[in-house]
Amino acid sequence: MSDPLALSGVTAVLQYWLSQVCNGPTSPLGSVLVSAQAPDLIQSKIAGGSKQLQVNVFMHQVTANAAWRNVDLPSLASDGGTRLSSPPLALDLHYLLTAYATEDTEAEALLGYAILMLHETPIFARADIRTALNNVPHTNPLWSPLATTGLADQNEMIKVTPSTLGREEMAWIWTALKADYRPTYPFQVSLVLIQPKAMTVSPLPVLRRSVAATTGVTPPFPALAAVVPPSGGSTAVLGDKVTVVGNDLAAATGVRLVNSRLGINRLLTSLANVRDDSFQFTIPNPALPPPQPNPSDLPAGVYILSAQVPSGSDVLGTNGLPLAIAPRIKASWTPGTLSAGSNVSVSVPCAPYVRPAQQASLIVGDQEAPADSFSIPTNSPSFTFATLASTGGASVPVRLRVDGIDSPIIDASVPDHPVFSGPSVQVA
Repeated sequence: MSDPLALSGVTAVLQYWLSQVCNGPTSPLGSVLVSAQAPDLIQSKIAGGSKQLQVNVFMHQVTANAAWRNVDLPSLASDGGTRLSSPPLALDLHYLLTAYATEDTEAEALLGYAILMLHETPIFARADIRTALNNVPHTNPLWSPLATTGLADQNEMIKVTPSTLGREEMAWIWTALKADYRPTYPFQVSLVLIQPKAMTVSPLPVLRRSVAATTGVTPPFPALAAVVPPSGGSTAVLGDKVTVVGNDLAAATGVRLVNSRLGINRLLTSLANVRDDSFQFTIPNPALPPPQPNPSDLPAGVYILSAQVPSGSDVLGTNGLPLAIAPRIKASWTPGTLSAGSNVSVSVPCAPYVRPAQQASLIVGDQEAPADSFSIPTNSPSFTFATLASTGGASVPVRLRVDGIDSPIIDASVPDHPVFSGPSVQVA
């Protein structure tokens, strides 16, 4: 595979071999300058009176190669950060070959020799690429690194094919280049494979495979079926005891909670009431007075929960199930009444700490305001309501929403008779 200098390498190869042909012993053209510059730069030299015969190769466009674009597997794991592979960047290069001369028929002759070279070299041999890159003039600031770009050793060969540009496309290109039109031949070079050099994660090979057939509908390995927060709710808060239901869990030694978005991977090893079909664990609720630039509590959010079960010398991880950890407004917040009006600021104490990467809002009844900006984790976020309307003498529930998860305001402990509970205020 090539490195990012491969684009410059392709141009250098074209420039070298065009120079060999146009200045070769069979050419009657004399001294020909083969350049790789933007046409507007050459235009300024011609305006200065230069009569040098010149052939110019200009890369005017780069496009992704459709055939190679989706060849490899995804490069990142589900967490969006772990690099599993480094798929190559596959590119097609689009060139304009232009001839510059001041006398009759010279430009046509230049173009003829140059196009014939491209016609007779539809594929650049690896040896030809190495020869060209090893003979880049020392006046080129990249002459040394171009020799090690890897262009000659990439999997695909470098192929040259003619392109067809209509009159309108050609007119647009030359108008954008802000240069006078000269005899031009468009062509395409395919393909350049640029290989990233980032570190990747590669799993170890499997030493042995154990396959067994059993009867019954229950899987013969530990598996989770449900995660049950307390009191029949759909979320849990810090300090809650959560029940995990499944099968073959009697040997479970821990539970792993993973939140990829926040980069959290926490193993909890204190399990209770461990049985074959279930176990319980308590979500840690550390006492963390402010300030805490790096709080150790689990932030609110959705976690993937899996059990850790030893098997011989290995530890098996079960399937994962979601667990939502909700924020909680602390009982110390008892404002009673809020004043209606404009730009009303409200601050609430909460647990866990809210991280700067999280989205938080406060909902009074059905009126919602986003959190004011903060740069370090906070357990007392503030909110500014642009307009806070009166609740007409009624007290309404107050919810803290973090990453789409609301603090609990419903008591579902009595079946079929849920009621609002938790903090409430009156806006007057």
